[in-house]
Amino acid sequence: MTRLALVMIARDEAHAIARALESARPHVDKMIVLDTGSVDDTREIARAAGAEVHDFVWIDDFAAARNAALAHSDANWNLVLDADEWIAGGAEALGPDVLAAGAGGVLGEVRIESAMDQPGAEGAGQSWIARILPRGATYEGRIHEQPVPDLPRVRLPLAIGHDGYLAENLARKGARNETLLMRELQAAPEDAYLWFQLAKEHQARGKAPQAALCFTEALRLAPGDAPWRHALVVRALIALKANDQLADALALADAEVAHWLDSPDFYFVVGDLYLEAASQEPDRALDDFLPVAESAWKRCLEIGERPDLDGAVTGRGGFMAAHNLAVFYETLGRAGPAAEYRELAARLRGEA
Repeated sequence: MTRLALVMIARDEAHAIARALESARPHVDKMIVLDTGSVDDTREIARAAGAEVHDFVWIDDFAAARNAALAHSDANWNLVLDADEWIAGGAEALGPDVLAAGAGGVLGEVRIESAMDQPGAEGAGQSWIARILPRGATYEGRIHEQPVPDLPRVRLPLAIGHDGYLAENLARKGARNETLLMRELQAAPEDAYLWFQLAKEHQARGKAPQAALCFTEALRLAPGDAPWRHALVVRALIALKANDQLADALALADAEVAHWLDSPDFYFVVGDLYLEAASQEPDRALDDFLPVAESAWKRCLEIGERPDLDGAVTGRGGFMAAHNLAVFYETLGRAGPAAEYRELAARLRGEA
């Protein structure tokens, strides 16, 4: 029996699928690609890379496609990747010492590093998602599907790169995800996670009013201990600011601050909020708003990077905060501190 298989669903991914398969091939025993209706060279490229290719008629249901792909695997463990992803590091987590042939009973969470270019959320966002499934595990959910059964989760040091949120790649997908999410919400209007995912979809596409509305609904419905609440709060703050709801964003920040005292992402966005407040009320800037922005970005540096937090963006606990402080002091005409933070930003970015 196969120890570890790569299992993927794909459609019209000729531009990316070779990268994904080449990154995984040295670390798996088998590669399975389920094609859901490509009209480009996806199938041929996958076969050339050494994958088994099977066909599936798309029925607007990601879980159904995932489960059909998994049905072709006889492996003890299945690594689930999308075509716009690739193994970026930590591949030793896929070895037999970690994923033994006879083991099971857990879901392996991996760190997805997503490149983003939306205003206010540029950089590399990180999330922890169960992508290593034991034999017999399947999925449920038409979109943003989740594995079942709900087994204990173990974080593994496997890093997966992802560029599907870049604007050019989002354009290829069209309104597919939005349509499926709306359909799911019609059946489950109180599902906070679906509202969160729809909000992210709108945010990624620059739809500020829709994003703000959906994030607000997700916040209303989400439990305080939701594993994705950190990402929800930080993204909601960005969305409210983008929709000119600064007062609402500041109120949300005040309500949530006690929960995120060790989050550089939270404080980074708070700094941006108070900088915006200073620009809107210049008579209060020096006394009320700019000192808060300054202390927020300094707090980011005190905390440092927190890749363990869901939705964390690389740099907010390092070079991005230092850069903001450098610009802050330059604007105030304080050349000394500006130069210090400019140097720190370069050093943290690896340029010095």
